Amino acid sequence: MANLVDALSRLPGIGPKTAARLAFYLLRAPEDEVAALATAIRELKERIVLCERCFNITEASPCPICANPARDQGLICVVEEASDVLAIERTGEYKGVYHVLHGALSPVDGIGPAQLKMAELLARVQLGGVREVLVATNPNLEGEATAMYLARLLASTGVRITRLAHGLPVGGDLEYADEITVSRALAGRREM
Repeated sequence: MANLVDALSRLPGIGPKTAARLAFYLLRAPEDEVAALATAIRELKERIVLCERCFNITEASPCPICANPARDQGLICVVEEASDVLAIERTGEYKGVYHVLHGALSPVDGIGPAQLKMAELLARVQLGGVREVLVATNPNLEGEATAMYLARLLASTGVRITRLAHGLPVGGDLEYADEITVSRALAGRREM
């Protein structure tokens, strides 16, 4: 039991109390439910691969997005993590393809360009056919540093480099927004 609690507490967002609660739940759960969970975890590690083009997680390479002829192959959205692809896909608005970096630049954590899929992005752009690279990294210090590095890396390729807009969230109150968010919202204003 202690081994399971320890293993569960290593998951993001799971502390020791939640890990213990989950372990006790699994102990009381029907055998088939626990077996199904174990099988799903094992299959996750056995079946999931990285797409050979965009480095998104997938069961087949190339992934369904890269293999879809209806997607705009000339528009690449660069994201930090595979979960960011899901967030953008949920909108139903984006019709291009992706490139997953698998992190952001963070010298403090020892993450430089060599630890990310940046060279692969440059090679992909240099193959030709790419009109625009949309940088959709997170609006934090690491994401901004990554965006700036990518802009410099891709500057000589001749492709258009754009950045995901920043600003106030829909439903948010202006009075509760921080100064940086309000500044970006003002700078990114557009015609109505």
